[in-house]
Order: sequence, then structure tokens, then C-alpha cells
Amino acid sequence: MTRALNRCYNIAKLRERAAKRLPAPMFHYIDGAAGDEWTMRQNTGAFDRWELVPRFLVDVSEIDLSTTVFGQTISMPLFCAPTAMSRLFHHEGEYAVAHAAERARTMYSLSSISTVSIEEAAEATSGPKLFQVYVFKDRGLNREFIARCKASGYDALALTVDVPVAGNRERDLVTGMTIPPRLTLASLWSFAMHPRWVWNYYTHPPIELASVKDRIKGDVTTLVSFFNDELDRTVSWDDAAWMIEEWGGPFAIKGVLSVEDAVRAAEVGASAVIISNHGGRQLDTAPAPIEVLPEIVEAVGDRMEIILEGGVRRGVHVLKALALGATACSMGRPYLFGLGAGGEAGVDRALEILRTDIERDMRLVGCRNVGEVTPSRIRRVER
Repeated sequence: MTRALNRCYNIAKLRERAAKRLPAPMFHYIDGAAGDEWTMRQNTGAFDRWELVPRFLVDVSEIDLSTTVFGQTISMPLFCAPTAMSRLFHHEGEYAVAHAAERARTMYSLSSISTVSIEEAAEATSGPKLFQVYVFKDRGLNREFIARCKASGYDALALTVDVPVAGNRERDLVTGMTIPPRLTLASLWSFAMHPRWVWNYYTHPPIELASVKDRIKGDVTTLVSFFNDELDRTVSWDDAAWMIEEWGGPFAIKGVLSVEDAVRAAEVGASAVIISNHGGRQLDTAPAPIEVLPEIVEAVGDRMEIILEGGVRRGVHVLKALALGATACSMGRPYLFGLGAGGEAGVDRALEILRTDIERDMRLVGCRNVGEVTPSRIRRVER
């Protein structure tokens, strides 16, 4: 790991380094969100409405961060969420994230719209793996995805349900973000100022949507156009139930923000819900996941695993989620900032920062294992 990465002491510093190393369209694709980006800010800001209550005179010489999600034991209550098109941010792309997750002994999640295929990602790592599914207009893809994941040894599936239409991602319009990247008046200067990224982009194989390339017709110019053209807006709970039965293993509904949807997910047989607003990239003014977590836990916490995704930047964020009843957390932007900041070593650094932070905070709050992070360790701040 480079000295520069070692001087990144938190996720915010990895973000700063990624901003320097990436052309503007790539960085702002990671960093941006929908509309006024209020929801994205609230995802992290809402954690400040909760305080952790430490207990002292506890032997915290040994800390066990391990937990179980989707039937797999992971080394800490945090794993890598699925993110699209990782090779836009570094030529090592999904391979870098998968390898880093395996070293950290946590779960790696592959997106349907990744730049490596289901099979290639599976071959890259022997660690626990989740595949994230969108429902395409070509319904045959759903059955194909499930069969390929079974054959490749994936441990879980997650159906993302919060993209009936792409969110209003205005930063991408301003920066000229396209797929594949191309020089425009908006982006020319930024690409010229990042020759290393340009060199790596043009000296490695072309970026493609590897898992769907043989089934998608026409060119993908932006992810917004891809979502709007290819995703099926008629998908229903009946479709989710069919996929759960067809898969026959751990299955999450991803993008849940209401008690009603969480209850419905349990009723159709999902083993988990992932509370998420897509990083604020879909409906601006949607609630922060930490705000709806307690009511969802109360409604379905005894029936399914509950994953919190959104806004996690510090170890205390993970502990607050656990204290409010989450099984674990997942995160996307933190490791993408690491990827942009330094490729595979940058992802290693992001995971190391968060793991170290969680372990330190466990000692400070007086908890020796994940099971001890209970509601007695948290209180709502009234202001």
C-alpha cells in the first residue's frame, strides 16, 4: 500500500484522493446523487440524531467482530454492496473489489451491470458472494441469471426494487458522463488533466456490461438511458416470489424503505431486506435508512435479516445500526472512493479504515462482540 494511501486516515480523505485522480465525469458519478442531493447528505447526517451510550469496566482485550449474513460468516458486520461499472473508476474494477473483500473476509456483491461477468467474478474470489439482480424487459434474463449464479457458486441473490425509472442525476449531465466515456466539451479538459486514467482506459479491454452484453440490443450511452430503456417497470411482488422460489437460497429485497414493503418481503419468502435509498440516487427527499430502521426491525426483525445500506462512513455508524437492530451494514461509495484513489490497494485501505474504526469503537462502547451491541447502547438525540 502506498504512503499516500496510508495517509488517508478516513473515508473522507480517500474521497479527496479519488477526486484528484479521476476525471470529473467518473468522480462525480460516484459522488453525486439525484436532484438537490438532500437524501444523500441525510444518509450520513441522520446518524448524528443518535448517540452511543458506553459502558465501562468491561474486559475488552479481545474483540470479535464476526457475524453471519445470508448463511455466511464474515469477519465484520460490514460488506461490499453492489455497484455498477467499477472499471470506470480504475482499470482493475470489480476484480480489485472482489480480491480486497476476500482478504478482509467479508462479502462481495456483484451488480447486474458490472464490467466483469457472473462467472469471471466467481472465479476471482473464493469468499462469500452475492449477486444483485435487476428485472430486465427480457424476462428470460432472470432465469438465466439464477442458473448462472447457481452454477458459479454464489451464496445469495438480492433483487433491487427501487429503479422503476432512473433518478434525476444532474451532475452526470453537467460533467458529460457517458458510457463508454467520450470526449465532449464538458469533459475534454478533465480527461486531459488525468493522463494516467486515460492511458489505463485505452490500454485495457473495452468496458462492457459483461453479464448482459449478449442480450442487450443497441448502445448504452448513459446509465440513465440504460435503466429507462432496459428495466421492466411492470415487475411486481409475484415476480419477486417467483425468483425467491427459483433461487431456493438466501434472498434479499434491496431498496426497502417502508414497513409495508418489509412485511410484504417477508410474506413472499425473502430471507432479508436491505434498507436502502440507492445512495440518494433515486428519489430525492426519501428517508435515510437509519431513520426507518427501528420501525422495520420492530415489524419484521424476528423473521428476517435486516441490512442497512446508506451513509456509512465511520465505525460508529455501523454500531448505531447494530444497536437499532440491523444484522449488518453494507456500503458502496467508501470502497469506490478507495478504488478511485488507488485501485485494489485503495479498496484494501477503505476496508481497513472501517474495520479498525469498528473495532476501536466496540472497545470504547464496551462491547466484546456484535451480539452485545444492543438497544441499551443507543439513545435518540432530541434537539
